[in-house]
Amino acid sequence: MEDLRHLFRLAADHAAAYRRSLPERPVGVPLDRAAVTDAFSGPLPTAPCPPEQVVADLLAAAEPGLVASAGPRYFGFVVGGALPAATAADMLAAGWDQLAFNAVTSPAAVAAEEAAGGWLKELLRIPASASVGFVTGAQAANTAGLAAARHQVLADAGWDVERRGLLGAPPIRVIAGEERHGTIDRSLRLLGLGVDVVEPVPAGPNGAMDVGALRALLRAGSAGPTIVCLQAGNVNTGACDELREACELVHRHGGWVHVDGAFGLWAAASPGRRHLVDGLELADSWACDGHKWLNLPYDSAFAFCARPDVHAAAMSYAAAYLVGSGGAPAGADLTAESSRRARGFAVWAGLRELGRDGVAAVVDRCCALARRFAAGLAAAGFEVANDVVLNQVLVGFGDDGRTDRVVAAVQADGTCWAGGTTWRGRRLMRLSVSNAATTEADVDRSVAAIIRLAG
Repeated sequence: MEDLRHLFRLAADHAAAYRRSLPERPVGVPLDRAAVTDAFSGPLPTAPCPPEQVVADLLAAAEPGLVASAGPRYFGFVVGGALPAATAADMLAAGWDQLAFNAVTSPAAVAAEEAAGGWLKELLRIPASASVGFVTGAQAANTAGLAAARHQVLADAGWDVERRGLLGAPPIRVIAGEERHGTIDRSLRLLGLGVDVVEPVPAGPNGAMDVGALRALLRAGSAGPTIVCLQAGNVNTGACDELREACELVHRHGGWVHVDGAFGLWAAASPGRRHLVDGLELADSWACDGHKWLNLPYDSAFAFCARPDVHAAAMSYAAAYLVGSGGAPAGADLTAESSRRARGFAVWAGLRELGRDGVAAVVDRCCALARRFAAGLAAAGFEVANDVVLNQVLVGFGDDGRTDRVVAAVQADGTCWAGGTTWRGRRLMRLSVSNAATTEADVDRSVAAIIRLAG
């Protein structure tokens, strides 16, 4: 046990030192990837190795290839930095090594998920009666939500998809915005529906679904099983679909509404931005990430369903040896995993650390900093291509070639990190402000660097 304490302290001390270094650490990766690969490579050792030596070797191999994505000037993708309490809880979860299958394998793990799930629904204004599956990311959350949708729309048509599969099943209409996230398409592939089933709805000027076009599409199509995928937070622009109007429209046609709200659903936690997702409570299922705007460790997302029985019917299974199964669905009943890590501890800790006001403050601050980014770059003469409604900013630097060169220069410089994207046929720099630790000084420093490199 003394050896374990020393070993765990070694790992924790290094992790804490790394996190302390993030505000001034270069954001890019200066070492070439081949060197990092070589450091991890080599034949599998024949003899055992002392744990302390293993940790020391891991630190030496990994350190040059770490990306400061948890730091305050990383604006790529849509990722935050894990909160202190959530990080510590995740370390405890690894130490406790709990199997979060059900309340028999770990009463604490399931209780943490149930408590945190209730808090999440309260923050996001999702009905308290909804179920919550703790999954790995928005991909898994979208897949669970669409699996529940597939179950119910086919059950309404008299077809048991879990028993009979899709061969011979009534055809399902899937309607989604033309600017939907790619995880929607992959979920449809995994569920056996395929990408070609999607009927795309045009997007308005800032990337939100054109509800008038949705109305026309619903009227023009057949009245069979229908799933409509809406979006809270366009991955490029941050735009949110008109959820209330769209949900009411789809339900009048007997369809199921799934909302991909990987990061945009967090607007519901801010009194000043709640109007952007007005009507979200009318949907049938929702997907939302925790390791984005909530700033939890990775491997944290949530699949919500307004019908817990449908959620469990689509995702759960039974076997004679599974002691504790049955009863109200929880744990593995609501996900596609059985041997699940106890990710609910970090969620509970992160929400406890921030509280209701803290979550709202993170959302509001990131939105304000995104506008500061846009204002600073616009003042320098560069084009802000989107209406900045949440935390996403698109910037053009002239022609596509120049924009790509600026993006590459920023990534190589290391002051901050931003990615490139293609939106409406144009190459643009994409800035996502999602880290709770980012300050005005971080944004101003990054703006100055971008202006310098663009020049």
